Order: sequence, then C-alpha cells, then structure tokens
Amino acid sequence: MGRAIRDFDWSQTPLGPIEQWSAALLSAVRILLGQRHAACMFWGPELTMLYNDGYAPALGQKECRALGQPFRVIWADVWDDVAPLVDMALSGRGTYNEEMRLVMTRNGFDEETFWTFSYSPLYDDDGSIAGLINITVEVTEVVQGRRNQQIMQQELLHRIKNILSVTSTVVSASLRNATSIQEARDTVGARIMALARAQGLFTELGDSAEITDVMARSIGAHLDGGDRIRLSGPAVRLSSQQAVGLSLALYELSTNAAKYGALSVPEGAVDLTWAVQGDAFALDWIESGGAPVQPPEREGFGSKLVNMIVPTYFEGEGEVSFDPAGLHYRLRGQLSA
Repeated sequence: MGRAIRDFDWSQTPLGPIEQWSAALLSAVRILLGQRHAACMFWGPELTMLYNDGYAPALGQKECRALGQPFRVIWADVWDDVAPLVDMALSGRGTYNEEMRLVMTRNGFDEETFWTFSYSPLYDDDGSIAGLINITVEVTEVVQGRRNQQIMQQELLHRIKNILSVTSTVVSASLRNATSIQEARDTVGARIMALARAQGLFTELGDSAEITDVMARSIGAHLDGGDRIRLSGPAVRLSSQQAVGLSLALYELSTNAAKYGALSVPEGAVDLTWAVQGDAFALDWIESGGAPVQPPEREGFGSKLVNMIVPTYFEGEGEVSFDPAGLHYRLRGQLSA
C-alpha cells in the first residue's frame, strides 16, 4: 500500500498534495503501513481514508475505490452503527468493541459480519485531534462457528429427548401387549435395537438420510436373500425424524412378515414401493405368496406403531389391510423441508 499511497493524487482530496502533509499525518501513515494487523485511518474534515495491506481484504469489492474516500461514503452501509464510536474517538476517547455485528454490502450484497476493533484519536502538529486510527480483526468465522456449535448442541438435546420419548413408548406398549415375560424381554430388546440402528444413521449421514439407506439398515437381513423384498422408487432424502419413523415401521413389518407373513415361507415376497409428487409421499408394503392372511384377534403395539405413531412423522395417515392374498400397508404423508 505504500506505493499506492505515494502514487495517489491526493490533491483531489481535502488532504491536499502529499508534499504539503503535516509531520503528524506523515508519521501516522508510517505507523499505519508498519502495522501488521489490519488497520486503517481517517484524517481531516471529511475523515479521508488510508489503509494498509492487512486491511484490504476487509473492504471486499470496495477496495478498488476505497483509498482517499470519506469515511461516511466508503462505509455508508455501516455508518449509522459506528458513527457514535467515531464521535467518541474524535472527542479524545479511545473505543474498544468486541465481536460487534455489522451488516456490510462490501461485496454487493448484505453480509452479516463481526469485528473486534478499536478507534483511537490521531493528533495533528498543533495538538488538535485531526482523525482516528482503526485497528481491527474480523471474527465472523469465530462467531458463526460458535453459533453452529450451539445449534448442534440444541439439536443433540432435541434428539435425545425424542429418543427417550420413543423408547419410553416402545417399552411401555411392548410390556402392555406381551403375553409373557420372555416375549416382553425379546420384543423390547429387538425394538430398542431397531431404534438404535435408526438413530445410528445420523451419526454417519448427518441431518438427513437417503431412503434406501434407511431401508438397508432396517430390513437389510431380508434384502440379502435375493428378491424376497423388491424395492422400487425414486431417490428421496428423509429428515432425521422421518427416517427414524420409517425405520421403525419397516422393522415391524419385516418382523411380522418373517414370523407370520410372506417372508415366513420360501415362495413369499414383498413389494416395497414409494413415490413422490411435490412434497407428497406415498409408500406401500405389499406381501404376496404367503399363507392366507387373517386380521389379528387384538391390536398390538406393532399395529399401533405403523397405523398411528409413524404417520405422525409424515403428517399423514397409515393403514394396514389384511387382504387374504397378503398384508398391505399404506403410508401417505408429506416430506419435511
């Protein structure tokens, strides 16, 4: 910046030709250029701007026209925010601000930024205050990183609450519907493991999961057997909660099919299809080739899960039809944004 300042036509600014600058101004400029921190200074009646190499990135696209511009012109987008601090510095009181939020348009669009900086008065040869110097550090990435960490902590707490709520429902309903202690022990353990596998998706995949990944982890043991379960549908990313709900539903359906339905006999099969139109989501589990199907004598937790609980994740409806040719489960709802 030293060369740029020397070559600039200062005669067109209130500072006048560089040969006429006061000793105090020249000294301040030397200090500015020797400063390794990002720094700029404003001098004279219009607070004409000078800056060092470290400050150039802070200007963004404004950098090409910033030298020699009045403070309130080059930083018109944040002038109302910093003007009180400027007045303090020009009255002889230095300022210090930590992580101050400034919405800048330095690159042609509104941009939320954060700065830790100080304004200090600059004195002319006669002892009067002629301007101010700004030593600054942009801390936007630090603030945004801390925000993201807080969001992740809140999301983790939210997920833990959801897991505990679902686990409580699974355990209490499984115990209520069990006919023996051994059945209760086996059912509760298996369902909690299914829930754990569903939650494990998001340790690996983030806040959403592809529907085929959900299916692979929910009914993977049955998928390894060839065409016992035939999948058909488009690529769809499910939110974390919808993926957990669908995973639990598929676990219940596949477990029931393996015990009593199409997957309990060698010739049985399941067609698992899904479709998306806009935000509308439709999924069908259709069993065929198994023993004739009859409605159960009582509704267990599995039926309540797929008919009532899982559809709430999709803001829709679920229904099991006990067709003689094979069980048919329909899920209709909406995909989360």
